[in-house]
Amino acid sequence: MSRVLRVGTRGSALALAQADLVVQALRSRGMAVELVTIRTTGDRNQRDSSVLLGTGVFVKELEHALLDGRIDLAAHSAKDLPTAETAGVSVAAFLTRGDPRDALVSRSGRGLGDLPPGARIGTDSPRRRAFLLAARSDLEVTGIRGNVDTRLRKLDAGEFAAIVVAAIGLQRLGLSERITEALPPEVMLPAVGQGAIAVQARTGDPLLSPVAALDHLPTRQEVLAERAFLRTVGGGCRAPIAAFARSDGTRIVLDGAVISPDGRQVVRDRMEGPADEASALGAALAERLLARGAAALYAESRA
Repeated sequence: MSRVLRVGTRGSALALAQADLVVQALRSRGMAVELVTIRTTGDRNQRDSSVLLGTGVFVKELEHALLDGRIDLAAHSAKDLPTAETAGVSVAAFLTRGDPRDALVSRSGRGLGDLPPGARIGTDSPRRRAFLLAARSDLEVTGIRGNVDTRLRKLDAGEFAAIVVAAIGLQRLGLSERITEALPPEVMLPAVGQGAIAVQARTGDPLLSPVAALDHLPTRQEVLAERAFLRTVGGGCRAPIAAFARSDGTRIVLDGAVISPDGRQVVRDRMEGPADEASALGAALAERLLARGAAALYAESRA
């Protein structure tokens, strides 16, 4: 393919590291590729919680650039994708998923269970906040803004005893040594799509076929199940809703949870089924939890 493919990405260090994985995968298949950096609403408004709580704040400008032809492909963290797909845009590939877990980074080197009572923990995620309080109601969980480097600087400056971020973010930035404890799903169920990279193309573009060679089927099945769960519950990526699927390509197991903002109430369950029915499984698990009171917890979080 003689055409130079323009891959759009956010400009943060983590976004660039993730987009580079897409670029290298395309180049390994003989494609000529260049990166195009696009500043998103979420990047411009890191201090505005009302903006960051919105849907698609790290995605929509990239999708607009894709639709108007400024770029040919867009690379995203799968967890940033809105549950409602944008008309004219399709996910051509999900790269093989990385570590989906959340990571505790503490100044003292103590894990979650060993932090002192009242320790101040920084996170900007309602989901992480709720699971932290479910595990340790004595903690002081407060908001923190900025990219990974900014958060680590705030931690090192003594503003927090610990922070919680995505493990994969630290790993892809070469900062794995900063991880004090990778929190297991039993303690903190991951965000929908966490650890996966999505590559979007224009619907109907001939590029869809060659880019599909990057697609990792078990990852696609996992993300489809998780996204169907989130969509059926009615939440977005900022809600205290979590889902984590594991697929071997044939069978898929999905854990899902809706948790109250204070962590005191959790509706959680697991379902298993054929991997090629991933979306149906995700919707079915969501309906089960909604019937058990998850709707009321979600309404409480929105209020």
